[in-house]
Amino acid sequence: MAAEKRGWLAWVERVGNKLPDPAALFLGALFLTWVLSAALAPVAWDLVDPRNGEPLVVKSLLTREGLLTSLLGMVKTFTGFHPLGVVLVTLLGVGVAEQAGLVRAAVRWLLEITPVRLLTPTLIFVAIVSHSAGDAGFILVVPIGGTLFRAAGRHPLAGIAAAFAGVSGGFSANFVPSGLDVLLQGFTQSAAQILEPGRVVNPLCNWYFMTASCLVIVLLGWWITDRVVEPRLMATRVDGDEADAHTLERLSPRERRALVGTTLVAVSFMAAIAAVSIPEHAALRSPNGSLSSFDAPLMVAIVPLLFLFFLLTGLTYGGLAGTIKTHRDAIAGAAKSMGEMGYYLVLAFLASLFIEAFNRSNLGALCALKGALGLRSLGLPPAITIVAIVFVGAALDLFIGSASAKWALLAPILVPMLMSVGLSPELIQAAYRIGDSTSNIVSPLMPYFPLVVMYARRYVKSAGIGTLVATMLPYSLSFIVAWTALLLAWWGFGLPLGLGG
Repeated sequence: MAAEKRGWLAWVERVGNKLPDPAALFLGALFLTWVLSAALAPVAWDLVDPRNGEPLVVKSLLTREGLLTSLLGMVKTFTGFHPLGVVLVTLLGVGVAEQAGLVRAAVRWLLEITPVRLLTPTLIFVAIVSHSAGDAGFILVVPIGGTLFRAAGRHPLAGIAAAFAGVSGGFSANFVPSGLDVLLQGFTQSAAQILEPGRVVNPLCNWYFMTASCLVIVLLGWWITDRVVEPRLMATRVDGDEADAHTLERLSPRERRALVGTTLVAVSFMAAIAAVSIPEHAALRSPNGSLSSFDAPLMVAIVPLLFLFFLLTGLTYGGLAGTIKTHRDAIAGAAKSMGEMGYYLVLAFLASLFIEAFNRSNLGALCALKGALGLRSLGLPPAITIVAIVFVGAALDLFIGSASAKWALLAPILVPMLMSVGLSPELIQAAYRIGDSTSNIVSPLMPYFPLVVMYARRYVKSAGIGTLVATMLPYSLSFIVAWTALLLAWWGFGLPLGLGG
């Protein structure tokens, strides 16, 4: 019998699990958005929307026009919900790989070559690197974390937590440049030019600092997982469908040969992608030659490429290992992965409606602008201002999930204001990125949060919002404190944050 959980995290878990189902939370948030938009629409706000230079107006969603827009756009809002397509298309390929036994075999092979003591940091490191593939880490690395830990005889929720912490809690920490660097730089440079028209901000202005941040996230996440989270989770009984799925049997000779053949196919696939990506005028580069910008074909096609990767490797492994004998086996695997997504489809539908309504009403813009102006009115010393930027970003992340959407609102206010007191645009952007990253993992309204709850329920049927929030809080609190301290030390010693930063 599992021991009773005690302490403040146990209280958070109990309270959180008494909240309504995540689907009901999104529905309630949608209704609240409608009501607030109608109540605040008549108010004249003395604010200028930096996105268009016009006075900010809260738009009522309970008018004839607002209701018609919601009704007529409902299908498009749902089908255009970004996480939905990313999840479903990727899982079609992953389903074939799972049906073939490739995922299970790869996990067993990884356990054979990875020292037990290094399993946690290896998982977190892989989770951080997955940022380069956009949102794919939520679909690939987080569930594999549970599988890895379960196969190693450890608590699967600890593996999910460690992977989630790396993918989402350390979202900006990465030594591999990504499209996010370019996207945020654009807003930062435009804001800086309000004060200094000729100011140029390098897209990799935070690269050195974010590379060093990887080490902090990996080491701190390792310690929290092994010393805080997993010991606490030992009181949580594993009773889901995969409760007895752990095993440490060695790969058979045929499975090893199948893995070797699959590896050759995987390497050939990646070599083909490199051949149409690396050359100066390659097909997968953007018009300006970038590979990491969001308009680069490589970034746009990352989900279809992942689908093809898992489809090809799954079929190869299944054919060599004898686990896929006909095309029907492959189709059954893809269908099974879609069959398990029914609950997520309901969540995605309601989440898409809420996020669209919240953005269209301008309530998110109102929160962001009020927060930025409130910070400006405080007139804090520079060091405390840096800390305040981190926490403003973290607080707003509970309401606005998109890092770029928040920065589009905050940058035109914060960057010129703080440049005038001697803080560089690159430093302000780095502080914002810390806050934006560290609160992702404790926000139930983050689009991928319900998906992680669903992963947890594979192993613990009673897992809910409270379970995940209580599990992730130690990471969130530790990351925001340690990461902010690193930034203050970096600033204090006058170290360059990145190229031209």
